[in-house]
Amino acid sequence: MKHKTKDIYMLAHLREDSRVPLTTLSRRTQIPVSTLFDRLRLGKNSGLFGRRTVIPDFSELGFGTRIIAAIKVPKDVKDGLREYLERNLNMNSMFQIKNGYNFLIDCLFRNMAEVEEFKDEIESRFQISQMDIHFILDELKVESFLDSSSKVDALLGGGECVECAE
Repeated sequence: MKHKTKDIYMLAHLREDSRVPLTTLSRRTQIPVSTLFDRLRLGKNSGLFGRRTVIPDFSELGFGTRIIAAIKVPKDVKDGLREYLERNLNMNSMFQIKNGYNFLIDCLFRNMAEVEEFKDEIESRFQISQMDIHFILDELKVESFLDSSSKVDALLGGGECVECAE
């Protein structure tokens, strides 16, 4: 479904502050409140909006070791590994990728020993051709695509990104 430009602006404002009252959002986007309500409902039903969620600081919860790993496996092992990874409790995100690898995974652990256990478990269960593990030291930028109306202006060619110029 192709969305209107106003939908993109609405989404940008919601990404900036998802708890903004509809009346404030209406003023910012110049979309009537009733239309916003309908578009939000339609957006949820159409799949434009995924699920409502928060982005926690996992280290505050005791999971201070984070990895990104690229994994390459033979074709006959791919489905089994995918199912295993989907069920793994340490999994945060998983992507199917190309360019020599099958999966890119984002996992959280309490410590490096748990990372080693995870790696050993995967290598013992599946025929891993290659696994490159990268430890995340610090999140420098997270969830920032379309998170402000000036970025939408710049992306759609109608203006300059104020935050980007600073």
